[in-house]
Amino acid sequence: MLPRQTRIMTKLRELALRNSSTNLIVGNQLKHRYGFHTIRQTCTEFPRKLKKTERKPWVTNINELKRIGRAERKERQIVRERILQPPQNGLLVNELIPVAHQVNADRIQLFTCVSKVAQSIAIYSCSVCGEVHLGHRPHKIRTCNVMGSAASKEHCWRRGAVEHVLPPVESFHLYDRLGRAVSHNERLQVDRIPAILELCVQAGIDLPEYPTRRRVFPAYSISGRVIDFEKRFPKEDAPGEDIYACGFWQKRNNISDDNKSVDMQPCDLQATAVRGMEAWERMRSGASRLMETYAAQTCGYCSEIQVGPKGHRVRNCQAYKHQMRDGQHAWQEATIDDVVPPVYVWHVRDTQSEKPLVNELKKYYGMLPAVVEMFAQAGASVPNDYVVMMREDVAVPEWDEEKLVV
Repeated sequence: MLPRQTRIMTKLRELALRNSSTNLIVGNQLKHRYGFHTIRQTCTEFPRKLKKTERKPWVTNINELKRIGRAERKERQIVRERILQPPQNGLLVNELIPVAHQVNADRIQLFTCVSKVAQSIAIYSCSVCGEVHLGHRPHKIRTCNVMGSAASKEHCWRRGAVEHVLPPVESFHLYDRLGRAVSHNERLQVDRIPAILELCVQAGIDLPEYPTRRRVFPAYSISGRVIDFEKRFPKEDAPGEDIYACGFWQKRNNISDDNKSVDMQPCDLQATAVRGMEAWERMRSGASRLMETYAAQTCGYCSEIQVGPKGHRVRNCQAYKHQMRDGQHAWQEATIDDVVPPVYVWHVRDTQSEKPLVNELKKYYGMLPAVVEMFAQAGASVPNDYVVMMREDVAVPEWDEEKLVV
């Protein structure tokens, strides 16, 4: 007498063999005895919003990080010189300097296009949870599920601005990316600039208001320590020039002025949206290419980011279990979504319709990044990477037809 589990597995195997004799699978098509039926495997899952107690997913496997750490500790025990490659030795990667300039130009053009299109498309933001909606008649989907929200989970809408579509993500500006990390006492003395701009500066862009040390001779690593044979402040590097005593607040205004300095001719809205969509795609692809070489760190529980080989030591983390870390951030490798965060909003198919999106039909609606949704409503074509998330192939039923949907 065979065991019960063995008998069950045998019956399941016989059933599978019986079904395989009547149905033939060819590629992505299921061939029945009476004809063909196409199975379309489309991924329509939206990015899941992490809970406050969850940590961001690791870019590199944690076991691989442990293996690298053990190898580095073993390497530091051996006293010998190790030659570093750019940019670990302080030198620039010459192939990525044009990419950095292109990313900075796309950043300025994207900000200008979003500011132009925002004058014609309404931006709404929830005053409780911060959710964003684009277009007239804000949606009525009850997803406001945070502390202080109403019992009905309905949003409290108010008019938003460009900052809700392109949220500012700032990082400390490093004069020397191989130097020591910013301490807690220096948090008000070091400038904070947009993280995407700091990434471009470290990759080769020179800004007079943000001086950066450019090495001529490479640095070396001896027993895990970076040894620099150059002078601390070379003569040709005058760190006191072009630095204003008013602090970084005026410099931040200068960056905003630079964003608005691009001359946009008063052309139609669709052409502006097309240029903005192209700038968005080029900026993200170029920044991803830069981040493959120039590292950036982010906190695993909050939105803090530091462009550079290591994170800062400022104790301003207020996320999950920050008391156990004494306010220190839980640093890990950053991704492009940490540097340029896409704010996902509900996709509005018919911008001319007066009917808002309702909660009963939310499973039929799609989502897009706020920048892509804004340019799509202005007439630009959506890139292929976001077509699946739009759910344009899903028919949205009426209220009286929703009960009949199988």
